[in-house]
Amino acid sequence: MRNNIRPSHAAQASEERAGVDALLLRRMAAGDNAALSELYDRFSRPLYATALRIVNDPSDAQDIIQDAFVALWEKASIFETERGTAFSWAVTLVRNRAIDRLRSRRRRARLLEGSTPAELGYREDTDGPAADDSAALNDDARSVRAAVDALPADQQRALKLAFFSGLTQEEIAAKLQEPLGTVKARIRRGLHKLRDTMGRRL
Repeated sequence: MRNNIRPSHAAQASEERAGVDALLLRRMAAGDNAALSELYDRFSRPLYATALRIVNDPSDAQDIIQDAFVALWEKASIFETERGTAFSWAVTLVRNRAIDRLRSRRRRARLLEGSTPAELGYREDTDGPAADDSAALNDDARSVRAAVDALPADQQRALKLAFFSGLTQEEIAAKLQEPLGTVKARIRRGLHKLRDTMGRRL
């Protein structure tokens, strides 16, 4: 009997999690910043682990996760439960960005091998694929970091602890020795500003 019951309970728990995640996305589509904060707590660690496994670089993985959460906020309205769970959609967003980052890294490595500075597009009068590739190589990472660095100091610190250190909001509150509600508000405001800053390019 036990073997028959356990899969049923596991399936039910999985369905319940998927239902909560889908509801959070619907709230995000309606402009609910608190829903984004809740989804971050649910998704951030496994998504970061996914990105890190692919790119094998903590800094790149952090940039990818930040970009992915901004994308989740911007694209929440197009989510359809018929196509899969919210988590599987988020994993797909992260995986695609991580693969793009790997491809950019490999293109850069190929360009560097046996190339002179002029061939790599370092001179202003140099044109061609190398110059274009060099200019676009880390555009996403620079945009994300610039957007975070432009935030007020309190929001910036909370977001960096969240994205760069992979801490939950409760852990951030303990580390900063500040109320959990204050930390949640800072993260919500910071994510909202990131959405406004970066949303137009997604």
